Amino acid sequence: MTSTEELLRIFETLKYEFGKQYWWPAESKFEMMVGAILTQNVNWSNVEKAIDNLKNEDMIDPSKIKSAGLKEIQGAIKPTGFYKQKSRRLKRLANAILDNGGIENTLDRDDLRGRLLNIKGIGPETADSIVLYAAEKPVFVIDAYTQRIMKRVFSLNMRYKELQELFENRLPKDVDLFKEYHALLVELGKKYCKKSPNCSYCPLKDRCERS
Repeated sequence: MTSTEELLRIFETLKYEFGKQYWWPAESKFEMMVGAILTQNVNWSNVEKAIDNLKNEDMIDPSKIKSAGLKEIQGAIKPTGFYKQKSRRLKRLANAILDNGGIENTLDRDDLRGRLLNIKGIGPETADSIVLYAAEKPVFVIDAYTQRIMKRVFSLNMRYKELQELFENRLPKDVDLFKEYHALLVELGKKYCKKSPNCSYCPLKDRCERS
């Protein structure tokens, strides 16, 4: 089974290769939460365009999202694709935040993850991104890049919860570590460990079971 030492060695290797990632890029906690929804099934450059559109319309605020019409939101977030579904998710998120007394009260709740998962359209990855990056609580975010990398490097074909528990049980419960590790795995997945991988230049090629 993958050990703490192995996971930390990989972290140090990726940090040396890519440097600090400075995730999550957002000016406020609500902007981060919006970004977590908009980034579903789309690359980040498109999310940035949508965030800029929302800022130009003064809609990076739960009360503004709640009062805005769906078509108004859809026009702003169109670059992210699936904009009709995502506009409804943003509405549901804004309503949940306001029902809980605001952003800070929402993020401070012990049952935050469960409440997020109860919002239609928010799954484990989106919920955990909000818990880690906005609420700053130590949960490890598992995405498609992480699953692919762990399957190739360690031959681990695990479901979301199993892989999450592996990281959380073997690494120090440190929010900054979890943030940086997740961001570095995404960078590795984007640059080298793609669906059609570029193994020759991958910084983990000497450790990878696939090589």
